[in-house]
Amino acid sequence: MTGTYAADFCLRGSALNRLYWCYPLTGPKGVVSPEAAWSVSSGGFCLSGSGEVVKRTYVYVDGFNLYYRTLRKTKFKWLDLEALVRGLLDAENEIHRIRYFTAPVSGKFDPGVPVRQQRYLQALRTLPTVSIHEGNFLTKPKMRPLVNPAPGGPTHVEIWNTEEKGSDVNLATYLIHDAWRDLFDVAVVLSQDTDLNEPVRIVRDEIKKSIGVVVLDGKAPGKLSTFGSFVRHITHSDLAASQFPEIVPFGQRGKFVERPLEWR
Repeated sequence: MTGTYAADFCLRGSALNRLYWCYPLTGPKGVVSPEAAWSVSSGGFCLSGSGEVVKRTYVYVDGFNLYYRTLRKTKFKWLDLEALVRGLLDAENEIHRIRYFTAPVSGKFDPGVPVRQQRYLQALRTLPTVSIHEGNFLTKPKMRPLVNPAPGGPTHVEIWNTEEKGSDVNLATYLIHDAWRDLFDVAVVLSQDTDLNEPVRIVRDEIKKSIGVVVLDGKAPGKLSTFGSFVRHITHSDLAASQFPEIVPFGQRGKFVERPLEWR
């Protein structure tokens, strides 16, 4: 490639340890250092050895949001996140990391639930780009008011309250931390949690990174999407095409994990 700007040959760490030529889109004339070529202010991009534009891409998955908005009522819970994300993005998006945020679920009401979750997490661990970040899942009794209490009857009722703690905070923390460290050119968030509005805005407007929001429930884009650089939608066809094999091998001794019977 020739033009106004010269470039250094630079090596950036990646999942594939590939070499890239880096070119700035704007900046002063002359030779540009590798760090300048990758800086946010220079608006740099990279070309692979084949001459294709490459965008380092990090993906942030809110596991519970994905489950309850997309997967809960389907047979597509045995989801290969790498395959799903690759289907949603463009060829230039090279997936360097998928961060999956979840919490160990309780077996209080169904002892099979944590067993199925652990099977799925084991399948995810076979994917080289996936890292799993766990928060906490709490189940405890709470008093809640009745909407229409009977005259003279109780106004409150005791219920089992379940809530997941830490995933949204962890996701927001890693998103901003990775952006400031310049680990990606593009971030993608799989969540519709509006608690993430400000972290997504900061990445787009303050750190000047491209960030996409994936709509999970098939509805019109919500508030979070307005803070993103672009929007993608998950369809049933995407889910069907992104399932793990029924049996997923792992380790060095012939071990494997199998899709739970309840998920077939």
